[in-house]
Parts: sequence; C-alpha cells; structure tokens
Amino acid sequence: MHEKIVMTLHLDQQKIKITSAHAEFQKGLSTYASFKVNNQALSDDLVQDTFIKTWSYLVRGGEIVKMKAFLYHVLNGLIIDEYRKKKLSSLDVLMENGFEINDNSNERTIDFLDGKTAVLLIQHLPKAYQKVMRMRYVQDLSLEEMSKISGKSKNTMAVQAHRGLEKLKALYNQETLLV
Repeated sequence: MHEKIVMTLHLDQQKIKITSAHAEFQKGLSTYASFKVNNQALSDDLVQDTFIKTWSYLVRGGEIVKMKAFLYHVLNGLIIDEYRKKKLSSLDVLMENGFEINDNSNERTIDFLDGKTAVLLIQHLPKAYQKVMRMRYVQDLSLEEMSKISGKSKNTMAVQAHRGLEKLKALYNQETLLV
C-alpha cells in the first residue's frame, strides 16, 4: 500500500512538472520548430511529440535538471529525424518517377575543354575585345566592376562584351570545324 501512495505522489509531481513546462515553453518550442521545418502542422506535431517523449521519460523515473534545455534537446532530435526522413523519402519519390543518378563526368570534361579552348582563343580577338573578354569571362567581373576599371560606361562595356563574345563564338566555330 505504501508503494502505491509513493508512486501516486511521484506521478502527481511529474504531472505538475510537465503541465507547468507545457504552459511555460510550448509557445517558444512551437515558434522554434515552425522556423526550423517551415510547416506549422508539422511543427505542432513535433512539439506535441516532444512533450510526449518528455512525459514518458519522467514516468520511467528520469530526472530533468533544466526542463527548458531538455525540451529543446528532445525537439532538436525530432527535427533532425524529420529532415533525415524527408531526404530519404524525396529521393525515393524521385527514383519512382524515373529519376536516374548518372555520372556525367564526360560532359563535364568536354565543357572544361571547350572552356579552355575559348579562353585560348581570346588572344586571337582584336585588341579592343581581348581585355573586355578576359575581365568578363576569365576574371568573372560584373559590368559595373569592368566600367570602374576601364573608366568607360557600363553600357559601353556591355556592348564590347557582347561584340567580343560574338567574335569569340565565330572563332570557336571555325576552330572546331577544323578539328
């Protein structure tokens, strides 16, 4: 009989702990979860699961020193589990819809070699376009940055880059036809 009273007192104390924790931290947990998963219904479920897991831990005799830290720790674990579940399921859905993972290293190699060829062909452009093409496509500068460096207007740089690109394409096409 004495054990039953002690157990009942223990459960009553745990109910008070979890009820006060819910009242105090539920809103903050919900906001945090909503921010992390960007889905209100899912965040509500995660917060509810957090309190269920915490209640289960308390009933089994677990001790919680800092309730807020414990709740956020449990919630973070549930959020991480949800992210992992989403990645696996979304990949499964993609595979079911016909998505195939393939190795396109040959295409990348060809693109790389084409890019190298194009950069080498810049030196065969008229001098007026060489500097502009190097700034734009080798150094990856914006039109505004090119304008500041050259002292010419942004519009002038855009026109020169366009004309230079057209001439580079023509040279590239001649080069690939010869090969």
